[in-house]
Amino acid sequence: MDENFLLQTETAQRLYHEHAAKMPIIDYHCHLNPQMVANDYQFKSLTEIWLGGDHYKWRAMRTNGVDERFCTGKNTTDWEKFEKWAETVPYTFRNPLYHWTHLELKTAFGIDKILNPKTAREIYDECNEKLKLPEYSARGMMRRYHVEVVCTTDDPIDSLEYHIKTRESGFEIKMLPTWRPDKAMAVEVPTEFIAYVEKLASVSGVAINNFDDMIEALRKRHDFFAEQGCKLSDHGIEEFYAEDYTDTEIKAIFNKVYGGATLTREEILKFKSAMLIIFGEMDWETGWTQQFHYGAIRNNNTKMFKLLGPDTGFDSIGEFTTAKAMSKFLDKLNSSGKLTKTILYNLNPCANEVIATMLGNFQDGSIPGKIQFGSGWWFLDQKNGMEKQMNALSVLGLLSRFVGMLTDSRSFLSYPRHEYFRRTLCNLVGQDIENGEIPASEMERVNQMIEDISYNNAKKFFNF
Repeated sequence: MDENFLLQTETAQRLYHEHAAKMPIIDYHCHLNPQMVANDYQFKSLTEIWLGGDHYKWRAMRTNGVDERFCTGKNTTDWEKFEKWAETVPYTFRNPLYHWTHLELKTAFGIDKILNPKTAREIYDECNEKLKLPEYSARGMMRRYHVEVVCTTDDPIDSLEYHIKTRESGFEIKMLPTWRPDKAMAVEVPTEFIAYVEKLASVSGVAINNFDDMIEALRKRHDFFAEQGCKLSDHGIEEFYAEDYTDTEIKAIFNKVYGGATLTREEILKFKSAMLIIFGEMDWETGWTQQFHYGAIRNNNTKMFKLLGPDTGFDSIGEFTTAKAMSKFLDKLNSSGKLTKTILYNLNPCANEVIATMLGNFQDGSIPGKIQFGSGWWFLDQKNGMEKQMNALSVLGLLSRFVGMLTDSRSFLSYPRHEYFRRTLCNLVGQDIENGEIPASEMERVNQMIEDISYNNAKKFFNF
């Protein structure tokens, strides 16, 4: 992994080193722990910062025959867990984990060695010594990678106390909340939904006795998030919901849940459809950008879900026919003049062209790239997935207006994913120039496009 890693032409190398590499990072969607930023957390070991909560690595380790206690167990030492990861790394050739692992070692710790069982102890000890230094704290890591803004993912009932604490501390990097109201529409599990609504009532100060009360409480929280600098919402959905419904029906469904009755599938879909529209209208009113991450089948392994809970490495790509519902949902908001800036992320690459063509249906000339095709997400945030996403967007839309990469990560060591993306972008465009598909006489415009996709577009789009 030398300085020209992934950069296969001289043009690609110039684009990256002279234009992409120098741009700061705007990480507009991540799952960092705000408390760690607020308290400038000092990590105890390389295992904690690198393997704690990283289900990508856990999946690879399990596949390599590593026992679960070395992934998520509590009765094993940090070294034992790291040793098992080091044993797994040589088996990850052609998996992005191999590249990410060594990019992170190099950019965070200055280590050029290949991680394997022979080098594991030396690398582990060297990194642990550096992690004791102040510049390797949570905030130090963000400074190291020239991060300008991060947007965390937060529930409407969250107090946002750590965002407030971070801002009031004078920390120069912005940490903003993102509104993630998935639980407010999850009526398919009535007991959990009722418990959530009770918490919503408590934090909002609104007594919730009916559907209108719940919406009032959500609006109060939405306003509170806006006051704390929130500029984006995010929705993690299996598929888009766009059933026809009436206000009377939705109010009756809410009452039915509270009455202890079991909802039909039709009622569940109608309620979710109504909530997505209401959330979209709220975001339009405040000028936020709404994000939709769809297409995952979560918690497939029920045995491990019972043992470990969600987000532990047992999710996969789903197959959903969503084009008509997506179109109907966007059209309903657009018809009422309330379609805000939108980013669509698919998990199944078979939908690349679906989304790339859907964008053009609802661009209205008011904002460049108002409807965005989100960067390769989750299983697709690797070289092949990124290239497919950018190729579809290029052919069927405007790559130049793309708002670029994000980490979507819980780790403070994931920022090299921006570098990985930028190198992939520069290699793709550089190859086109070398092939004569983009004229070399237009290099000034190309240089600007690379800087825009890396940073400028996001800064303008989100009004940071």
